[in-house]
Amino acid sequence: MFEFTGKLKTITIALMLIGAVSIGASFLTGGGHHEEGHHEETAHHDHDAMHKEEGHHAEGASHDDGAHHTEHKGNAHSARHNEDKVETSDFGFHKTAARANPEHNQFYTRKVNSHHDEAHLHHQLENKPWSNLLINTFFFLAISLGALFFLAIQYAAQAAWATVVIRVMEAMASFLAIPILIMLVLIVTGIYHVGGNHLWHWMAEGIMDSNSPNYDKIIAGKEGYLNAPFFLIRSLVYLLGWVGGAILLRRMSLKMETSGDPAAIWRKMRSWSAGFLVFFAVTSSTSAWDWIMSIDTHWFSTLFGWYVFAGMFVTALTVLTLLVIYLKGQGYLEVVNHSHLQDLAKFMFAFSVFWTYLWFSQFMLIWYSNIPEEVTYYMARFGEYKGLFFTMLVMNFLFPVLVMMSRDSKRNQGFVITAGIIMIIGHWLDVFIMISPGTVGAQWSIGLVQIGTFLGFAGLFLFVVFRTLAKAPLVPEKHPMFLESKYFHI
Repeated sequence: MFEFTGKLKTITIALMLIGAVSIGASFLTGGGHHEEGHHEETAHHDHDAMHKEEGHHAEGASHDDGAHHTEHKGNAHSARHNEDKVETSDFGFHKTAARANPEHNQFYTRKVNSHHDEAHLHHQLENKPWSNLLINTFFFLAISLGALFFLAIQYAAQAAWATVVIRVMEAMASFLAIPILIMLVLIVTGIYHVGGNHLWHWMAEGIMDSNSPNYDKIIAGKEGYLNAPFFLIRSLVYLLGWVGGAILLRRMSLKMETSGDPAAIWRKMRSWSAGFLVFFAVTSSTSAWDWIMSIDTHWFSTLFGWYVFAGMFVTALTVLTLLVIYLKGQGYLEVVNHSHLQDLAKFMFAFSVFWTYLWFSQFMLIWYSNIPEEVTYYMARFGEYKGLFFTMLVMNFLFPVLVMMSRDSKRNQGFVITAGIIMIIGHWLDVFIMISPGTVGAQWSIGLVQIGTFLGFAGLFLFVVFRTLAKAPLVPEKHPMFLESKYFHI
């Protein structure tokens, strides 16, 4: 039996406290900064309007006629720019990917002061704490869901080799309810714009109303799928299906240990797992469309669901491998041998390559075809996020390929741990880059608040995982495949 020691509890609780403080600070400092910035922008806009009306500029000191003439020319140029909208050099990135033509593109906004631009900047600053929460919620939800998917595969495929680490998968899947509940809170607050939550642009007031000044014809065309009631219902279906599957497999697994006929229970679990995998195949994609892709409402990709799944699965495999290495290092899971660890590392390596294949497939096709409706998604990532974008690619592909390609490196725990930590950070950056351009635009940052929030979620995740591990024997000795897994060798 695994013992959840007082030291481990203290560490995980300390991490949770760091996370709670960081989340609280993000809302307090974010709110204060955006209000201050918004009022300053508004004052500046009103100041310019007053000068335009009076026909002169007075800021405590008089300006010469040349300066007045220069500014007048600048105002005239801005007016012509508003009429023509043919120049793109004065356009900066904004939150919703739309079209490359600035006239129809909400993804671009002019840098000159205007009420419309102030409102967008105001929403971006308000979104910072909510975006931070969404990034970490989805990241740890993906880890838990990926573990549940891998658990179901073991039963559906009648796999034996991973039986000795099934309890770790079950423990990771037990965390699933918490991030989904947080996601539901984000959705509800987004629908009603509580606390300045504007994460999903299609939820903006009047955006699907043809009589509203906020009307967007493209987004209105998606109203049948992107509407608040259906959006919330789908998220509840994900909650019930995923959490229900995790609870069912866990209960049947524990029942197997006390049953007189564990093989019969195992056969039932095989059938339930096969059914769950069908449900997962659909909902893993639709949830990615809902929670992530709909942030950039105009943009879409038929590969997006697969791409998100690949990142989800490789991150879950990485965390699973690191947990198994930790438990074995603490004297638990003695039946786990080098062959088990090598196979886990193989999965890490293989799905890193699979993730890269999907990343390149999506990027290359969009870049090569150069269709305006599609390329705006990557224009944002090449703008304010270019450094992070390529750093993430190196961490998620080049690093694991270079470090984990050989058989010996997969059996070297130091190599696997190093690669695992880099890959976890890299895929967190991947989620960050998928979400931030559409929610906070150029106002992004990675600092103490973001790191603290990540540590808080990590502490909560580890607390739930370790507590679940302590409730049942780590090794399922009554499992029909246990002996085959115990003596697994490659």
